[in-house]
Amino acid sequence: MPTYDLYANNPGEPLWEVPASGAARFAWEYDDGRERLLALYQKGKDKQWDGQRRIDWDLEVDPYDPLGTPDEALSLHGTRHWAKLTDADKGELRRHYASWQFSQFLHGEQGAMVCAARIVESVPDLDAKFYSATQTMDEARHAEIYGRFLHEKVGMLYPIDDNLQALLGDTLRDCRWDMPYLGMQVLIEGLALAAFGMIRDTTDKPLPKQILAYVMQDEARHVAFGRMALRDYYRQLTDAERREREEFVIEGCYLMRDRLRGVEVLENFGIPKAEAEEYSEQSEFLALFRRLLFSRIVPCVKDIGLWGKRLQQAYVDMGVLEMGDSSLDLLMAQDEKIAEKLDAERFAAEERERVAEVGEAIEEGRR
Repeated sequence: MPTYDLYANNPGEPLWEVPASGAARFAWEYDDGRERLLALYQKGKDKQWDGQRRIDWDLEVDPYDPLGTPDEALSLHGTRHWAKLTDADKGELRRHYASWQFSQFLHGEQGAMVCAARIVESVPDLDAKFYSATQTMDEARHAEIYGRFLHEKVGMLYPIDDNLQALLGDTLRDCRWDMPYLGMQVLIEGLALAAFGMIRDTTDKPLPKQILAYVMQDEARHVAFGRMALRDYYRQLTDAERREREEFVIEGCYLMRDRLRGVEVLENFGIPKAEAEEYSEQSEFLALFRRLLFSRIVPCVKDIGLWGKRLQQAYVDMGVLEMGDSSLDLLMAQDEKIAEKLDAERFAAEERERVAEVGEAIEEGRR
């Protein structure tokens, strides 16, 4: 079925065209590069995988509870509307929320693919071009996987959120070569990693857990790439240039914090927009979720050298400043181990099935 037939809301024109600016840069030095980035490039090549084969798409998914979402996580829970919902209504609400979340993941991954391709084009260093080429393939795979999950398992999509679209547009329209790094690798990818991780660690559904764990294994490399490249470059900036980047980070963080509401889901259930926004703001679960989403961004921003007073004050206002002391390396190591553990469990289960089949065949032959 065409994607347009599955959208819960009208997504508008089928193409969103963002005018490009900036230079395409060629590098003629082919035998020199930063050892850390070249090692990451090698890892990017070694870790390529096929979403058709690595993920068990035969796993059943209940479209009316794709993620095992508890009642308390739904914004309508505890409101005057909740008691009026039937069990079927609640299932439909879960379906819409899962569709909204994974649709934003899908649109974000397409944005990441375009930004990675832009980095290949504009970054001046060949080692960074090499790695960005592997990331472009990673993001294409992620978009393919999220799209398949929404089409085949949920059967519904939502258009891109206005604030996510605004941040993507700002990132892509900027002519400075480092801005796709900052907007995508640090902000959008950092936010996505935290969102993926929270769902991965709380869902009891095996298929979305697989998808999120394997995507996070890739995304951890992408954030590491942004940290390496920007940390080196930002050491050379003037104070004024650094402040410009910090202002971009502040605006982007507020945009992302404000986009994580899913208000349009409640509107589709007949809740007026103002009331839907109020329920979203009052939800304790969403408040915790939105706060935890910055667990990957704040330490990364600090690590690359953007830590001026105005930026720190913005994080104080958001209640996330202390996250600057979190260890990104530890978080990424955990992401790697979780994906490897899922692989090991799946391979062990498949091996047990093969042994059982052989045993049954031998037993049949004896009869």
